[in-house]
Amino acid sequence: MSEQRQTDKSRSHSAGRPQRGPGGGGRPGARMVEKAKDFKGSFRRLLIYLKPFRIQLAIIVTLAALSTVFSIFAPRLMGNATTEIFKGVSTKSGVDFGKIAGILAALGVLYILSAVFRYFQQYLMATVSQKTVRNMRREINEKLNKLPLRYFDSKTYGEILSRVTNDVDNISSTLQQSITQMITSLITLIGIVIMMIIISPTMTLITLVSIPLALLVTKFIIPKSQKYFSLQQRTLGDLNGHVEEMFGGHKIVKAYGNEQKSIDEFEVINEKLYESGWKAQFISGIIRPLIGFINNIGYVLVCIVGSVLVTKGRIAIGDIQAFIQYSRQFTQPIVEAADIINILQSTVASAERVFEVLDEEEEKPDSQNALTITDPKGVVRFEHVDFSYEKNKPLIENMNIDVKQGQTVAIVGPTGAGKTTLVNLLMRFYELGGGRITVDGVDISQVKRGSLRGIFGMVLQDTWLFKGTIRDNIAYGRKGATDEDVVKAATAARADHFIRTLPDGYNTVLDEEASNISQGQKQLLTIARAILADPAILILDEATSSVDTRTEIHIQKAMKTLMEGRTNFVIAHRLSTIRDADMILVMNEGTIVEQGTHKALLDKRGFYADLYYSQFTTSEVAI
Repeated sequence: MSEQRQTDKSRSHSAGRPQRGPGGGGRPGARMVEKAKDFKGSFRRLLIYLKPFRIQLAIIVTLAALSTVFSIFAPRLMGNATTEIFKGVSTKSGVDFGKIAGILAALGVLYILSAVFRYFQQYLMATVSQKTVRNMRREINEKLNKLPLRYFDSKTYGEILSRVTNDVDNISSTLQQSITQMITSLITLIGIVIMMIIISPTMTLITLVSIPLALLVTKFIIPKSQKYFSLQQRTLGDLNGHVEEMFGGHKIVKAYGNEQKSIDEFEVINEKLYESGWKAQFISGIIRPLIGFINNIGYVLVCIVGSVLVTKGRIAIGDIQAFIQYSRQFTQPIVEAADIINILQSTVASAERVFEVLDEEEEKPDSQNALTITDPKGVVRFEHVDFSYEKNKPLIENMNIDVKQGQTVAIVGPTGAGKTTLVNLLMRFYELGGGRITVDGVDISQVKRGSLRGIFGMVLQDTWLFKGTIRDNIAYGRKGATDEDVVKAATAARADHFIRTLPDGYNTVLDEEASNISQGQKQLLTIARAILADPAILILDEATSSVDTRTEIHIQKAMKTLMEGRTNFVIAHRLSTIRDADMILVMNEGTIVEQGTHKALLDKRGFYADLYYSQFTTSEVAI
């Protein structure tokens, strides 16, 4: 298990593939939603988000009903106009254009009222749907902030982004369109059936025969399309993860000449997405023409029977025209309902993926009696600490460390030895499997996480700066920091000079990658931020490993200023930089195998000495 878990996750864009534990996301074997496991339960849970908008939804239903009812009466009025014209022509008594004008005026009023009600219905539904999704996004964001680091270690960035963006957007579009469409379709169907029965029960019976056939087609096709919609969502998460990795680390990809490999991987995932998307859309798309074919057969039968009834004088010519219009409209709500059911299958699959995030086990909450360390000194003790990322695979066993105030402790060892894991445990990113860690004699499990982490300052190998001004990035280290505090911290970090040489000085805006300043300048800003935070305990992860020698000297001086008067934990990669450490902990496979000063460990000629001398006998051995 790599000890670079936290370091990797601190990067804004990782060039390498994030590590995942069992059930990690986005790849084969991952814990992804293949289909809606509990459609009814998940759908009911989704409806809970609409509960605060009960009044608005009642108004929306009323408006939809009125809009639909007004539109349903329109064919009957048009049929009456046709009947009047037919009577005038057939009886040679002349057409009563005044009566026809009255019918057309009433028809115009119905259309206008229907349009007005539909406008307000859509306006309210847009408000309800967007507020619902806003609340859902807020809940997801709050949940992500409460999840332990273990969760992010087990998921790719692409999968998490897919759940927060794509799945929520899918839910949003369904709430916006499908709910009103379902209401309208249902009312339209009921209204049309009533109007058709009033005109002719016989022709209505012929029309209704098509319903079982349409439902049979829908029931047969929907399960086949559902699995492809689920596969489409999962593959989209894979694609997002791949694109984020490749473009985030495009320099590494190009440096190793792996552009074609990246393109080939993209093509494989993209082709899989194409196939699943094509199949999902094609299979779901054939529902409409099949139902249309079935209804056209019914339409022909209605025309024949209607003509017979007209010749027998049982219904008026205008009634047959109205009924034909109703029979044509009758198919539309059925087709729309079929589409909605298909959309709901995809939406519920997305909702379950979102609910999986919301149901994840959160960090163990602080106890009600949790303590706050108000005046930290920086005394740290590890007492018989045990820890493992996976059950039955211990990484750290019976670790004991005693660090006094103001000491500098260097942690060294090969990759995977547990160096970063030790720091993660110290800051309670992970909970211990056994033993305890104390700061100033207080068990950290009894301390509020916010209070505990406020004691620490971090300067990592991989800098993290956000899009904004240099002033804001430095001030990030302490709430309420003044401009004077920012300048003072930058001066102590030896960053003030280069900042003032920039065109906008402290108001220079860094882009998302902070690519408009050098790597060394980025590191000086992170040091200034740590100085401003004024932590009691400092964690350093070889901040000079990726800069030139001259810049390294400036950073080393800035770090020396930063480390003065604090307890320091230094994760060392180049052993030549930690010769003056008060204590060196040599780790291997989660255990401290040696402990002492640089000179004492070299004299011992053990594991540390082998590591130290290997850096001078091989080219850039990674420690």
